[in-house]
Amino acid sequence: MEKHVTAIKTMEEKTDLSTGIIYRRRIATCQNVIPEILRKVSVLKVSDIYLEEESWLNMQARNMVMKSHCLTWTQYASLSEESVFRESLENPNWTEFIQKGRISITGAGLLNCVLEAFAQTFLNQGVKKGIRIMETLLQEQCGCPFS
Repeated sequence: MEKHVTAIKTMEEKTDLSTGIIYRRRIATCQNVIPEILRKVSVLKVSDIYLEEESWLNMQARNMVMKSHCLTWTQYASLSEESVFRESLENPNWTEFIQKGRISITGAGLLNCVLEAFAQTFLNQGVKKGIRIMETLLQEQCGCPFS
């Protein structure tokens, strides 16, 4: 589990029998990492932040799509991230990793810029997580290059 993630609960998991696609919807409970000084603002003074993650794994097409978004502070912020792992068109032994994220902060007045900076940190951590996933998959398939 990631450093600031305290719990993950699978809300739904099903396999489409006609396509074989495995769908999962999970809720992650994360520690609020916003600095204490900013938590003086009552709306930011929460101990936990909740994220919803959905994934679609298609073994036949050899791809996986993951989407996540923040469930906390939805009246002020929209944070979303999408990652795609798929077979490379150049070489079927390669995996392409595509990721994009979106941040939108409104209704927080002068704090908008500060909150955007912390939201950007959230998305950057998602990028690092995606890279770690890819590295783990590569090590499992090819072994560690330095061992």
